[in-house]
Order: sequence, then structure tokens, then C-alpha cells
Amino acid sequence: MAYRTIIFDFDGTLADTLEETRRIYNLMAPDYSLRQISEEELPELRSFSLLALLDHLGIPKRRVPTLLSRGTSMMRSNIARLPLIPGIGAIIPELRSRAKSFGVLTSNAEENVDLFLKAHGLREHFDFISSTSRLTGKSGHLRAIRKTFSLHAEEMLYVGDEIRDIKASKKAGIAMAAVTWGFNSAESLRAEAPEHIISTPAELLGLVPSL
Repeated sequence: MAYRTIIFDFDGTLADTLEETRRIYNLMAPDYSLRQISEEELPELRSFSLLALLDHLGIPKRRVPTLLSRGTSMMRSNIARLPLIPGIGAIIPELRSRAKSFGVLTSNAEENVDLFLKAHGLREHFDFISSTSRLTGKSGHLRAIRKTFSLHAEEMLYVGDEIRDIKASKKAGIAMAAVTWGFNSAESLRAEAPEHIISTPAELLGLVPSL
């Protein structure tokens, strides 16, 4: 069965938010007695899973919801000025024309995603934006989307850039297209054995045939 519902992660997959996220994290870090992250560290961090990253940075898991909520609120004022991932805007209209439904599932705030997509003239292509306040809560949301739209799991494709996205997709029984232009490195993504590894946005068109 062909993929007919395409669901995108947001940060690192559609939006180039890495440097903005690092900036905001560094602003918050002193308030929670956390060390800041240098730009030079980023290549090393790209190989870490979520739990390994938290451990490496010394972030207690109990702090994650607060950091996530505060960070996404701080991002709102600048979200419309952040760039699209190069090449992603060009393929969205064509990819949307081949799908029955199109959406976003993110750990960012729904309002941020809405503002960003409107700023880049892409909001009309997306049927829904779903947000989870838990970094590890995406599998449940993927299952909820399947039930809400009465979908077959085989029809669904989640597109994301992190190891945790692959783990969530596997847990939900949904295929995953792991993109190499986001946070986690190609090697670390490949080690998790997603159904697809995607190196350029244009390659996504090859996964979804015309209706």
C-alpha cells in the first residue's frame, strides 16, 4: 500500500531551528545551573540519542518539560524569521498533491509551527498540526492521528531528523523516513534501521507516487 498520509517533524526537518535552539538554550542554562553549548560541540552531539544527550549535558529528565515549554515560548518572537530547510519549500506543493492528508507532529508549539508555515507561504498545504509537550510522546500521537483519520498504518509515513523520531515510529508501527539534514547524523540514524534514509528533500518525492 502506498504512503498517502505524510506527517512531518518540524525542528530540523522543515525548519532550520538548530542555531536558534542553541541560542535559547544558552540563555536559559544559567537559570537551571546547566552549562552552555558551544557551536564547536554540535558535530559531536549529533551522534547522541535523546537520553545520551541529556546525560552528556547534565540535564535532569524532570527539567525537560520546563525547558521545552519555556524554550518554545521564547522562540515564538523570532519563529517567522527562521529559514526553511533548503529545498523543502520547493517539494511541499508537489508532495501534497500526491497525498490524501498532510500534517506536522512536533515537540514545538502548534502556534510556532502555524506562524512559521504562514510566514513561508506553506500553511495551506497542511491539514493538521499536532504537538506533544513530551520529548518522548510522539508514538502515542502517531497512533492517535491514525485513529482520528481512520488510516491504515501502512499508508502513513513520518518524516523526521532524530533518533527519537525513528523510535516513536517503530513503536507506533508506522514507516519512517529519516532525513540527514537535521540534528542527528546520518550514521546514527542509519544505526536505528528506519525504512528510509533521505539525504535531500527532492528524494521524498520518490517515496510517494502520484495519485
